[in-house]
Amino acid sequence: MRLLISFAALFLSIILLQLSSGGVGSFDAITGQALGFTTGQIGLLGSAHFVGFFIGCWWAPRVISNVGPSRAFACFAALGAIGLLGHTLTQHPWAWAVLRIASGLCIAACYTVIEAWLQSKVTNETRGRAMGIYRMVDIGGSLMAQLMIGALASVETYVAYNLLTLFCCASLLPLALTSTRPPESSKAPRLNPLLALSRSPLAVAGVVVAGVSTASYRMMGPVYGNTIGLSPSEIGWFLAVFVAGGAIAQLPAGWLADTYDRRHILLGTSLVSVAACVFSALAQSDLTVFFASFIFGFMTFPIFSIAAAHAHDFAASDERVELSAALIFYYAVGAITAPLVTARVIDAFGPSAFFVLIGAAHVALAFFGAWRILQGRTRTAQTAYVYAPRTSFIIGRLMRRLRDR
Repeated sequence: MRLLISFAALFLSIILLQLSSGGVGSFDAITGQALGFTTGQIGLLGSAHFVGFFIGCWWAPRVISNVGPSRAFACFAALGAIGLLGHTLTQHPWAWAVLRIASGLCIAACYTVIEAWLQSKVTNETRGRAMGIYRMVDIGGSLMAQLMIGALASVETYVAYNLLTLFCCASLLPLALTSTRPPESSKAPRLNPLLALSRSPLAVAGVVVAGVSTASYRMMGPVYGNTIGLSPSEIGWFLAVFVAGGAIAQLPAGWLADTYDRRHILLGTSLVSVAACVFSALAQSDLTVFFASFIFGFMTFPIFSIAAAHAHDFAASDERVELSAALIFYYAVGAITAPLVTARVIDAFGPSAFFVLIGAAHVALAFFGAWRILQGRTRTAQTAYVYAPRTSFIIGRLMRRLRDR
């Protein structure tokens, strides 16, 4: 309880950030369809968000070093508020794409500040508990954001985006009013994508597919739901059960990843994800669609963390921060590409093709995983599995000692 109280300001900011940014992609998709945006234009919005996300991951540590964490957080939250509020001033998809870059930059950069703050305050004794609470708060905020979509869709667009902006502005208050001393600015990790490729090509493939799956599902899922006749509130539940499945999967996935060969676990999760895609494409009722969404979230959410753990099995302790940053880079590559490609596939072949594309990515991962297993290269001594948020390059510092324990 004392640990929870000491980080209350940080965790409250996370919840407010999730409420403002966690549902904006889904709400953009629903609103964009109502405004007559094409599927390709809606996909562009999702890709623009992750362009901003990558810029935020790379730029935020440098801004923190120059102006300090509190001012940096205020700057990036202001950018996020501008990105949200700007939606009410125009209804042009290209303008919204630029605004989504601002909101993506905000979420990545603000998480960088929060995680740097956490890193400076945790000790080796409290690190595990702090990360556990952080995980629950982050996923809880994401769940609330998805459930909020239905309520927002029932009000005017102007009111809805103003409400999201209020949440973004409110995220400033906990950190502005906390009496906790901000952390000393730390040097940003060097981005070295080749490090991840040299340590584990399979891990790189895993995080790219994780980016493809989650970005497509969160941005194009509402388009699919609307096409098959789900109401806005049902679309919110459709996405919420996806996130809930991923949250529930973390404990069993961690046990399996620490007990068995992680390549086999990646292969198994991909194969079951393919089955979930087939089941979703053939689903005829709302209940089966929701069940398939839960199973898909259950199987795909842990892929990033399993792949990251596999990569860290081959890394030295002093490489962990840079390796974590490299893996997030590859996740962003998949997440930037996926919504645009998924939108084109839906336009060409219909809504069910949404699952065909994601399933194809998991088939490719399964084949590559099987090939890597046949190569025989693995490590018997495994690092500890930890839930790895795809939030900022700084997250590697929080995870490093957990993996080395």
